Amino acid sequence: MNKEMRDVDERTNLAANSMFELLLFRLGEAPGSQRRELFGINVFKVREILVMPEITAMVNSPPSVMGVANIRGQMITVINLPEVVGCKPTKGLGILLVTEFARTTQAFAVEEVNEIVRLEWKQVLSAENAGGGLVTSIARLDGNVENTRLAQVLDVEQILRNVLPQDPQTAETHTTIKVHLQPGQVILAADDSAVARLMIEKSLKAMDVSYIMTKTGKEAWEKLQALHAQAQAEGKGIQSKVALVLTDLEMPEMDGFTLTRNVKQDGRFSQLPVIIHSSLTGSTNEGHVKSVGADAYIAKFVEEELAVTIRDVLHP
Repeated sequence: MNKEMRDVDERTNLAANSMFELLLFRLGEAPGSQRRELFGINVFKVREILVMPEITAMVNSPPSVMGVANIRGQMITVINLPEVVGCKPTKGLGILLVTEFARTTQAFAVEEVNEIVRLEWKQVLSAENAGGGLVTSIARLDGNVENTRLAQVLDVEQILRNVLPQDPQTAETHTTIKVHLQPGQVILAADDSAVARLMIEKSLKAMDVSYIMTKTGKEAWEKLQALHAQAQAEGKGIQSKVALVLTDLEMPEMDGFTLTRNVKQDGRFSQLPVIIHSSLTGSTNEGHVKSVGADAYIAKFVEEELAVTIRDVLHP
């Protein structure tokens, strides 16, 4: 087995134990201070890290787009990440993070890369209202809760949408597929990204289904248990309330792998279908999704594919 495959297997095993690896980097001085804060991105989204290559500026590019770089024969858009978040680099932009997620490839220019740390998802706390909507969570990097180092985990999907917005005509198209639920049933969805939740809600509305949207796996798990209690009080099972669970993978406090295991290993919920809907694409993730018992895996974000997957899982 080559080194790349060993690395992938090792990270997949981490996910099986509710852990992940966070790449830490700096973007310069934070607005209004001289502090150089730590930022983070899930290693699974990073294809490679490069010394800054030659960048070709493009006519009429958005302000935060530096241009394109020719990386192994592929023309990749380079985004000035410090400019996006409002930091001022003090050492220049010397490093390029080439990322793959949500079916796209792009690169982010950063000041410096520091290290990769292994964390449990319970060390990551939701912080959606911080960072002007560009931060999904805060990671506690050390064991000491009071004096730990902190890293801001960026919502790269939101950043990408802000910097490279969709064509308005494309963005407004909706699926024509309708999904039929039993009276009283909802789809319980979980995603920590505000932009992802907005897109999911629009899609579910287009499918004519009722839904409950949550921001973390923990919130979804607690809601599922509350709905079960309601169903029991009515002399019914959980499937009278919930038709399906739709979950992201990367979420603070409880990730989608853990949520799925909780559902499938609990006799009260084990018959509920679970679909994992994630920007972490690739066959390795798909294989691990099957190992935790999910009924389907779909990469973000193609509305028609999401609708087809939900329909097929509910009505095989």
